[in-house]
Amino acid sequence: MAILPSAAAAAYQAVAKMGGSSTAGAATSSAMPANFTDFLSNAVKDSMGSIKAGEQAAMQQTAGHADVVNVVTAVNNAELTLDTVVAVRDKVISAYQSIMQMPI
Repeated sequence: MAILPSAAAAAYQAVAKMGGSSTAGAATSSAMPANFTDFLSNAVKDSMGSIKAGEQAAMQQTAGHADVVNVVTAVNNAELTLDTVVAVRDKVISAYQSIMQMPI
């Protein structure tokens, strides 16, 4: 399974938005979720928001109320988010299958 460069770039952007960059100060580190469950929950909410924004932009363009550049940008962001979610899902499934194949 190959990971597309665009999906990797979207994943890096998502981490940067969450304050995960090494240049972030102490103020942003306190905004990080307390545990992995909260981190995943926030990531899923962000990805759903990105996909919904793409859908809304497409609907506005259909009605003739949106700029084409903004619509293409929103739809592209939604596509990258979906690609990232699918890549993470595939890795989780692969890890689960590897664990299940381990001898006890």
